[in-house]
This record gives sequence, structure tokens and C-alpha cells, in this order.
Amino acid sequence: MDLTSDFPTELGIVTCLMLLAATLWIPYIYGLSTDPAQPEGFTHPADQTQLRPWVRRAFRAHLNLLEQGVPFAILVLILDRVGGFNTLTYWTAIAFFWLRIAHAAGMITGIARMPLRPIIFCLGWLCCLIMGYAVFAAT
Repeated sequence: MDLTSDFPTELGIVTCLMLLAATLWIPYIYGLSTDPAQPEGFTHPADQTQLRPWVRRAFRAHLNLLEQGVPFAILVLILDRVGGFNTLTYWTAIAFFWLRIAHAAGMITGIARMPLRPIIFCLGWLCCLIMGYAVFAAT
């Protein structure tokens, strides 16, 4: 099977995004398990304000990826179904992937502060809107 013609880049990007979403829980769990303030046999705390800042950010980074990644993935799957992939969707998928990487890394490390983090998030939202437009343009 020739992946370049049978497996569009957009589907490859969604695969990578979902793998990222499936593993982005690891920094949060690592942070919980190494927190000296957590009791032995830690549980997910109801009050996250007691967690170290980077651990709270790791949790939010995971949720944030799910908030945008799932709608983006669904739009890409719809595009695949209607045969709507084109140059715009190709570059939008690539941009979305790197925006989500930058957002997660920047959020967990604390490097992406205001206003950079919301700008990255809004650019990801714009990518979702572009994919939505592509769905309607293809039908």
C-alpha cells in the first residue's frame, strides 16, 4: 500500500493528534505521583489549587487538546467521507498539528503566557473553522 496516495496527510495528522491526546495525561499523572504533598496512593484531587502550577497546567493542556482536537478530527473525518481534501485542508491540518504541539508544550512549561497561549488557541479554532468551511464547500 502506497501511503502517499491512499492515506491523506490530513488523516495522518489526526492520527498523530489523537496519539498526542492519548498520551498527554502522562505529565499530569507524573506530576501527581511525584508531588510530596500528595498522600501515598494518590487520587485525582478535587481541589487542583493545591497542586504545583505546572501540574495544573498539564491537566488543562490535556483538556484543551481534547476541546479542539475532537471537533477538528470529526471535521477531517467528514472531509474524508465527502472527498473534500485539498491544498487548503492539507496546510490547515499541518498548521493545526504544530499549533497544538506549541500550545501543549508552552502551557505545561509555562513559556506560553498571556497573550501567546490564547492566540495559539484561537489560531487552532480558526483551523477548525477552515475545516468546517471545507466541509460545506465540498458538499
